[in-house]
Amino acid sequence: MPTAHQNKNDMEWFIGIIFLLVKLGLVLLTLLLLAAYLVWLERKFLARLQIRYGPNRAGKFGLLQPIADTIKMMTKEDSVPEAADRIIFLLAPAVVATSALLMFAVVPFGNALTLWGKNIPLVITDLFVGLLFVFALSSLGVYGVALGGWASNSKYSLLGGIRGAAQMISYELSLGLSLVPIVMLAGSFSLVDIVQAQEKYPFILVQPVAFVIFIISAMAESKRIPFDLPEAENELGAGYHTEYSGMRFGLFFLGEYVHMQVLGALVAVLFLGGWRGPVLPPFLWLLIKIIMVALIMIWTRGTLPRLRYDQLMALGWKVLIPAALLNIMVTGAVLLL
Repeated sequence: MPTAHQNKNDMEWFIGIIFLLVKLGLVLLTLLLLAAYLVWLERKFLARLQIRYGPNRAGKFGLLQPIADTIKMMTKEDSVPEAADRIIFLLAPAVVATSALLMFAVVPFGNALTLWGKNIPLVITDLFVGLLFVFALSSLGVYGVALGGWASNSKYSLLGGIRGAAQMISYELSLGLSLVPIVMLAGSFSLVDIVQAQEKYPFILVQPVAFVIFIISAMAESKRIPFDLPEAENELGAGYHTEYSGMRFGLFFLGEYVHMQVLGALVAVLFLGGWRGPVLPPFLWLLIKIIMVALIMIWTRGTLPRLRYDQLMALGWKVLIPAALLNIMVTGAVLLL
């Protein structure tokens, strides 16, 4: 016969699973909705920068445009080139979208919530190597881009995939090195611990160089203009996803806009104090900071021209990586002193 203690443990385990599923569902729903409306926000913001209207037909202010676009993507024919590697061609978009979604598993969106005497952490999982988990999944996204370009059996797609792989690997180095001083200051790889370490002041005040390197590397990592060499329209048609159509084409874009949210969340967590802020609930502060970072990326897209490929590589290898290494040395010296 099971004891009362065993029954209590079983009940706590069951409640824990329920809370985990609820958190997973809410985070996934929020990410997908925000990704859809980031597309709308980008189109409206760029339209205003260019003195035009943007989407304004589907619903009030064009707010139903993301729903119309989703229906269009889901009902379009999903074609596969005759000479393509069919299995890899079909799986590549899923790799990009899934790796981007999984990164949010370690992003904290508030302090622990107390319910029925239990502390419920407002994060799906607080890994002690959370930052390394994010970088591991970010590296997997390279495979989706490279394999999508290669499996299409198209010269333009292959060139876009090779460009994407070279660019993402190059800027991952400066991205990772820029965060070494943050780990040194916080003394932990856990994103929850990094937010807790910013209780007195956000790290952007003491690490402005790391912030600038991170935001530039993040835009290059997500292949945003002026770093959109893998899909340069005037050179490669649409780059690595030239041969894709329907919802698989949509999955590449879903991955891109979820990646924007992840990078916005990382900027908020690592440099802007995470969920901290007055008056408003914690998760709203995190959401505001994510949208602010997304707006900066969109504004940059509407302002700067695309870099040449040699300029792109020179910026990463000759400027950002040396600057990040120098910043690590200075931070280490200051901490020792």
